Amino acid sequence: MPIPPNLVTLLKTTSARSPRRCCFLLHVRPERLSEYIEVHQHVWEEIRDALTRTGWRNYSLFLRPQDGMVVGYFEADDVEAVQEAMAAEEVNSRWQDEMAQYFVQPDGGINEPLSQYFYLA
Repeated sequence: MPIPPNLVTLLKTTSARSPRRCCFLLHVRPERLSEYIEVHQHVWEEIRDALTRTGWRNYSLFLRPQDGMVVGYFEADDVEAVQEAMAAEEVNSRWQDEMAQYFVQPDGGINEPLSQYFYLA
């Protein structure tokens, strides 16, 4: 369904939009959910270090088990910059390659960013 142009404009210009917070969706294959959650109980120390080093803070993942919907959230001084920095990390490529098996294809493992339109500090 196409997004109405006025909505696109509203989301791009709202004062609640933040360069410091990011929320995104992922889609895990329902039959692999238990395994996916188990893997995240033992995230590689290298990937944890890379996330911290590149500036990710308060990073959380939330799951809706009924359909494998994952909501991710993190904060950073500059969301775009830390995503680019993380993408350049060699360990991130290995982690993403390992995680690809859990996501609904073709693009369930690509962060689907959500637009922030309200914020109460």
